[in-house]
Amino acid sequence: MMVHLHRSHRKGEESLSDSQAFVECANVYRRTRPRLLRLFTLFSLISCSLVFAPRLLGRSSFFPFFYLEDAFLDETEQPSLSCSLTLKNGSICCDRNGFRSDICYMKGDVRISPATSSVFCYTNDTKEQEETTKIKPYTRKWETRVMNTIEELTLIRTSSSPHLHQCDVHHSVPAIFFSTGGYTGNVYHEFNDGILPLYITSHSYKKEVVFVILEFHNWWVSKYGDILSHLTNYPPIDFARIDQRHCFSEAVVGLNIHDDLTVNPSLMHRDPKSIVDFRNMLDDAYTPRISAIRKEEGDEADKDESGLRPISSPKLVIISRNDSRAILNQESLVKLADELGFVVEVLWPTRTTELAKIYRALNSSDVMVGVHGAAMTHFLFLRPGTVFIQVVPLGTDWAAQTYYGEPAVKLGLKYMRYKILPRESSLYAEYDKEDPVLTNPRSLTKKGWEVTKHLYLERQNVILDTKRFRKRLEMAYLYSVARRRREMMDSFAFL
Repeated sequence: MMVHLHRSHRKGEESLSDSQAFVECANVYRRTRPRLLRLFTLFSLISCSLVFAPRLLGRSSFFPFFYLEDAFLDETEQPSLSCSLTLKNGSICCDRNGFRSDICYMKGDVRISPATSSVFCYTNDTKEQEETTKIKPYTRKWETRVMNTIEELTLIRTSSSPHLHQCDVHHSVPAIFFSTGGYTGNVYHEFNDGILPLYITSHSYKKEVVFVILEFHNWWVSKYGDILSHLTNYPPIDFARIDQRHCFSEAVVGLNIHDDLTVNPSLMHRDPKSIVDFRNMLDDAYTPRISAIRKEEGDEADKDESGLRPISSPKLVIISRNDSRAILNQESLVKLADELGFVVEVLWPTRTTELAKIYRALNSSDVMVGVHGAAMTHFLFLRPGTVFIQVVPLGTDWAAQTYYGEPAVKLGLKYMRYKILPRESSLYAEYDKEDPVLTNPRSLTKKGWEVTKHLYLERQNVILDTKRFRKRLEMAYLYSVARRRREMMDSFAFL
């Protein structure tokens, strides 16, 4: 399943700056003939007002056509300073300004009531009236359909005596509440909507935090156990199966999220981290398990991972697909890469493939090649400086760049896009050569997600033009050999 499109505004397609707009309006006036001055003066004033009014008035309902695209744009999620840093004892503060997620902070005598899907915050101020708010702790706030499937929590601030609600388990560390429902089961969503926001939200606690999970899945905890062990020192709690009343002095309900598959340090006011820091955490998380796998397979199994491989033999990993968007002539691709001098490994990741094994293969690689789809999320396992070649089928240009291309660059990868030609698509055999399906995919994808999904994601495979693709592999090979040589020289210089 591909990610639902939610941003249509593109970087680099900015409107005129205020100064440019002013010059444009002024030029209209200067070019006008004297006898038409009044008419054009009026026209100029109206034009200028349409340019400047949205800037002056903000995203006003008076100008919906100016910001129709921006309504779906969320470059960043700005955490609430007043909530996260200045929360008073015995209070609840919610930040609902984010496009992707809501997040609430609770401080004081915080107690869980799973039976009523509630979290209470007790205050000693008997004059205060009871306050109630609701939240769904999942990071796809704008998608009504999926949010309708997410369990809702009721947060209650009350002055009623907490002694009426006995506390069975006292925790000395804060809690973070989040859901592993929604699109969980798709690796892109698992990282983008869950793991990365969880890292962003929890890292400042230095593992001294308890995760309380709604729509708990044992397989999810098992799959991401290596990562979770580097985010918390405590076992996660299944909210639905709590049979005792757990009490905390602080709680965060919901997760902070920045952008697609990235971490923005400028938005982190406590101990700022970047996507490279997240990648380093993954390295720490998977190294012990990878070492165990090496022992299981023998000491010689990973000789190529220890830097003993010849400098002229960079490793290329192909992420293969079994369903749609498969490379139908993959054997030819493997042969081509081998001829160029690559050591080639083909990975067939599935939902049950152990992530440590995928990490092991990609962490030791110099180049990763794959067709646009959720499995491209594994670029997070590449070392910064290595090459990521994304094959972009027809009708997937925007999503490929937004969800994987731009985040890969932020991670420090050498990103190469290979946009296929119509003749490299399996759709070429199904449609007339002048059909918009082949010649103008954008005219169809703009009709919506369902059209894109049905036509370009579920029905399309790729037949690479190996002569054309060879150029990408040659560039990747030369870059990788040069990079290996630099690293070797740097290591000698260090010694």
